[in-house]
Amino acid sequence: MRKALVAGNWKMHGRIEQNRVLVDALLTQLSGLPEADIDVVICPPQVYLAQIKTLLQGSAVALGSQDVSRFAADGAHTGDSSAAMLNDLGVRYVLIGHSERRHEQSETDEQVAAKIASALLSGLTPIVCVGESLEQRESGQVTDMISAQLKGALSSLQRAEAEKLVIAYEPVWAIGTGKTATSEQAQEVHAFIREYLSSAFDEDLSQSIRLLYGGSVNSTNAALLFEQVDIDGGLIGGASLKSDEFTAICRAAALSTING
Repeated sequence: MRKALVAGNWKMHGRIEQNRVLVDALLTQLSGLPEADIDVVICPPQVYLAQIKTLLQGSAVALGSQDVSRFAADGAHTGDSSAAMLNDLGVRYVLIGHSERRHEQSETDEQVAAKIASALLSGLTPIVCVGESLEQRESGQVTDMISAQLKGALSSLQRAEAEKLVIAYEPVWAIGTGKTATSEQAQEVHAFIREYLSSAFDEDLSQSIRLLYGGSVNSTNAALLFEQVDIDGGLIGGASLKSDEFTAICRAAALSTING
């Protein structure tokens, strides 16, 4: 059985005092949640990674980064943070290929692949994001787009590398819009991702990799999404900034693991 995973993506939100209050509330509310049932990750802006590491010390909540440099070696890459630097800070997970990076920063599949390789080299767990726009969905291009993004991200990986990934499906039209894919729509794409992984590698790897759904997940819809057979948790945006909401989502994910 795959262990549930919920990652909170704070995006470009946070201030030192706000961060302290939020993390303190989260740790209090998450206490008692069985570690055997769920992994919880917080991905703050990089400028706050050191602060959040200190606040999480002694807890089971892992630290994640929202991005990583595609350059593995130290060098003249102004503004970048390498995977080795993030590892040095205690980061365990890293978001790669988020739709906002792809669209706002023109991040390509080639750059995504380079970031995955860099992260794996330093022992970080990549959470690789894929998803389609509303136009692509309405024109029937969902599987074509997901296939292209998966191929671009994974084609250069060996099996032993690929099995270390987490993949997050985030329909672009549902991110921060309040719109959510129905549980059936989300399950359909997650099942397709497993089929792709089985074809690209093998069935055992396909069934072992954790697949997350991201796109306006909240405490109301989380349970229905997470009870789908191929959805193993969530990549949570706005709701991760509200301790009650995020805790409820984590509990729903943990319960889905227990219920199998």
